[in-house]
Amino acid sequence: MPTFPAPDGTRLSYRVTGEGDPVVCIPGGPADSIYLGDLGGLSTYRRLIVLDLRGTGRSAIPQDASSYRCDRLIEDVEALREHLGLPRVNLLGHSAGTNIATQYAARHPKNVSRLALIGPSFRAVDVAITGETRLELAQLRENEPWFPAAFAALQAITEGTGSDWEAVAPFFWGRWDATAQKHHAASRPSNEEAVALFAAEGAFSPKSTRAALASFEAPVLLLTGEFDLNSPPVSAAAFAEAFPDATLAVQQGAGHYPWLDDADRFVTTTETFLRG
Repeated sequence: MPTFPAPDGTRLSYRVTGEGDPVVCIPGGPADSIYLGDLGGLSTYRRLIVLDLRGTGRSAIPQDASSYRCDRLIEDVEALREHLGLPRVNLLGHSAGTNIATQYAARHPKNVSRLALIGPSFRAVDVAITGETRLELAQLRENEPWFPAAFAALQAITEGTGSDWEAVAPFFWGRWDATAQKHHAASRPSNEEAVALFAAEGAFSPKSTRAALASFEAPVLLLTGEFDLNSPPVSAAAFAEAFPDATLAVQQGAGHYPWLDDADRFVTTTETFLRG
């Protein structure tokens, strides 16, 4: 896999799949980017350049652990853009990676052609998700065989009396089948320090980020799943209001990984946006 140096000298890795115009992809977690796969076949239309965040996948562990902080990762993306020799990038982020992508857009707005935020996280702009919102969304799955145990665990988490996140995992896929269970096992973050420090104090500056995004000129896609507890559609709609030119797409029957739940629909929506 090709590598390039981050501004602090940390050697970062990325993988390339597909042909066509490039899309720089930022994974969530922070976790090994392999869980993104080829985004349901988006690589048929686009050259996907998928970054391994520092300390994950094949990227090196940095000497300075504080560099795991979300705002510090922005310049890793900029270093990748410069390494690739791209004057502007189509930028796609998923989950926690959308915080990096959003803050990159705020800091380097002229370097972004189009911004796709998949299953977006809202920390960068401080959109709150209430426990009530998550519980109401979870109840859409009440006819699933795994629902009673998963919902009880979710209630305990929202009430502050439980922390069994493993039990609520089925809510994050549109179908809790063998494929989803295998994907869940493969997508767990392995660098606990990177996860713990990602949102350390100073990682987010919502007020200044929102101010910068208010004049962000590039088109933005916010795509979330109908059932996504991490990125509820109502919260994604609130996030969309931070941008002058944003499109909200809610993929029916999907959870937090919409390219697994319905690859054709995900690819059609995303490629249509990227094509403009």
